[in-house]
Amino acid sequence: MPQPPPANWGPPAGPPPNWGPAPMPYPPLPRQKSKGPLVAVLVVGFLVLGVATIGIVAATSGSKEASDSGNAGYASYTYTPEPTTTTTTTTTTSKASTSRRSTPTSTQKAGPKASITLGDNPIHAAGLGAFNIDGCPLPAMDYSPAGQDRFLRAALPCIEAMWKPSFERANLPYQPVELVMVTSQITNTCGNMGPDRTAMYCDGTIYWTPNHYANEQGSANPNHPGKYLGQLAHEYGHHIQWLSGILRASSQAQYEKGGWDTPEGLDLNRRKELQATCFGGMTLAPLSHGAVPGDVISVALTDAGNRGDYPIYPNRDHGAPEKNAAWVNHGFKNNETSACNTWVASAADVS
Repeated sequence: MPQPPPANWGPPAGPPPNWGPAPMPYPPLPRQKSKGPLVAVLVVGFLVLGVATIGIVAATSGSKEASDSGNAGYASYTYTPEPTTTTTTTTTTSKASTSRRSTPTSTQKAGPKASITLGDNPIHAAGLGAFNIDGCPLPAMDYSPAGQDRFLRAALPCIEAMWKPSFERANLPYQPVELVMVTSQITNTCGNMGPDRTAMYCDGTIYWTPNHYANEQGSANPNHPGKYLGQLAHEYGHHIQWLSGILRASSQAQYEKGGWDTPEGLDLNRRKELQATCFGGMTLAPLSHGAVPGDVISVALTDAGNRGDYPIYPNRDHGAPEKNAAWVNHGFKNNETSACNTWVASAADVS
């Protein structure tokens, strides 16, 4: 999910930038409002048609498409183990005829499952966090799209190694995140996205916009490797939420409240975003023990604390900059997932 740019970046001349509504981790669900029998019939008709279309596409897709993280998610990819079906055949022979009877039996595979919960999600258990690693060799930063791609891909294995043990301890499923460089208009399962916006997380994939970040200039966010590492850590925070089941639970909760842009829905969205910021601070903590230069960590923390909901944005869906600063530093200092449980925090702490 995107984070708004720092204040010192400033709005361009003319109208405010079209940051727009926060993309959902799953396609937005319809509001729980009735428009009458006619509308209900039309909606049901469209839904049936849509489901049928999806079923046809899924049935005709190859294995590569089915395993592609950019098209995966709880709608088409599940962490719930699929039953293994075996068939037992019995043959009965008589003078008159021969009959065959097949009896299917199911055996459930053992394995971790995501928990579609918020405050009581297993990822918040005691003793979980980003574990220390020996080092993280990063290439010299080149701010071209290819250079950013190299830098981020070098950092991701370090981040994966720090977080994977917590998922194993919590008995939650784990898979590496994917990274896609966005340099032109694209469409993914979360909607449309252009190269001029902030990065977006969607269904197991970080969609990174290198030109946008290279063009962000100002005293609060100079072209420094720390800005890129900090933003990567935030987006990886959404991956933690996705794997654990928090993203789906938050989407369901927003739907039940009438939509993400209702007052209750925006509160949930801020909790989601501020938790990703807190997880990002946790990611930076082990790297600060010598794995990454200190100035990179310092700029990453400062940049995260300068992002958030400024007056130029129409919706308060990411939390005020001072709240982003508080949560990223809270995660950095504590490095405990329980300390990043924004779902049980007061409304004032996620404003």
